Amino acid sequence: MLSWAAGAPAHAQLRPEWEFGLGATALRLPDYRGSDESRDYLLPFPYLIYRGERLRVDRQGVRGILFESDRVELNLSLYATPPVDEDNRARQGMPELDPTIEIGPRLDYTLAREREREWSFEVRLPVRAAIATDFSHTRHIGYVTYPHLHLFMRPMIAGVKWNLGVQGGPLFATREYHEYFYGVDPQFATPERPAFEASSGYSGTLALVSLSRRFPRFWVGAFARYDTLKGAVFEDSPLVRRDSAFMAGIAVAWVVAESDKKVEVDVDE
Repeated sequence: MLSWAAGAPAHAQLRPEWEFGLGATALRLPDYRGSDESRDYLLPFPYLIYRGERLRVDRQGVRGILFESDRVELNLSLYATPPVDEDNRARQGMPELDPTIEIGPRLDYTLAREREREWSFEVRLPVRAAIATDFSHTRHIGYVTYPHLHLFMRPMIAGVKWNLGVQGGPLFATREYHEYFYGVDPQFATPERPAFEASSGYSGTLALVSLSRRFPRFWVGAFARYDTLKGAVFEDSPLVRRDSAFMAGIAVAWVVAESDKKVEVDVDE
């Protein structure tokens, strides 16, 4: 969602307040950042759009709008990572990694925008608390921040407009977060995997490109992400087997229901 000036948007359109559908996504992800092993995932997911005044679910994910003005928006930021089991060679004999969930505020500030051409350039600052859980127990594992620049455009491709997002920036995290993924306690040390204690600080840099389009009865999206750990404070951990990675995925969803109530939006998803 783009925060345009107050008043009637230049390209306001009436869209359903909510939309619901069913979809599937195929993607390939490393077991964790720095792992040299990856997994292919084919996952179903619910397609849900909700254009509420304070709660929105859209192409940016689930967002609680805590504050909004002409250029400043305070949202709720979410992120997650998959579990890592003992099949990972670098972690053999070590405890499995539970899925993690990260949640916290994100401050967005619009640096530049042009409504007629439907583009914006923002700086975003999410700060999230991270927990690891297998739903039978929960453990707090520190904090993560990802200050980054985000460019949104709507290029014309094959005769229709698409949503294109490009973002990139550094990551930072606390010692507890790095220790969870990259620390090696002495009891798990081996000649090939020496003990390692992580510290807080720089966690690497990532860049992400996403492309999506809402058609009358279905939605399609894709992403590509490049991740580098060069210079990270945990780069010397024996669990870091690669200092860079490329990830990609695609998703398709069929819209099966939508609300009769319409609300005004600035751009057509």
